[in-house]
Amino acid sequence: MEMILIAIGLAMDAAAVSMAAAAAGFANDYRATFRLAFHFGLFQAIMPLIGYLLGSTMVDYISMWDHWIAFSLLAVVGGRMIYSGLRPHPEKMIIDPSKGWTLITLSIATSIDALAAGLSFSMLNVSIWLPCLLIGLITLALSVVSTRIGKVADQWLGARVEILGGIILFGIGLRILVSHIG
Repeated sequence: MEMILIAIGLAMDAAAVSMAAAAAGFANDYRATFRLAFHFGLFQAIMPLIGYLLGSTMVDYISMWDHWIAFSLLAVVGGRMIYSGLRPHPEKMIIDPSKGWTLITLSIATSIDALAAGLSFSMLNVSIWLPCLLIGLITLALSVVSTRIGKVADQWLGARVEILGGIILFGIGLRILVSHIG
């Protein structure tokens, strides 16, 4: 049960991004929903394994920079979404978070916490395979549900929700940064 709660906690950033993407008018079809959910689930499953393999030898170096990397990636993508939402023609949104390098960037940024979790599992001598599977599957499921919720929000809020999505991404990055600095 503890591992499920950890997986849910790690999946929250990806779920929030999925919801924001759908609310901004992206990820409203099954292909885009699948791309988001698959990539977020995959990265969330792989990052604890990478953290586990890195082990405690690199924990001090990684912990000095992981929050800055996550903040920077989320701030850039969030800033681009805000800019796109403020453009005079909001129907011509320029950033689709469910495609290309933006999707990869978001997948990395939202899974850096999972890398740290993998480092923790390494130090506790916990088997990594079940946590990786649970974290990946729960992230995938929550991302799918979140895109459905975001689609409803898009119908209520319209094109301005891209600005809200960008603010949410920036806020997630800021929360990660503040929680590590403070």
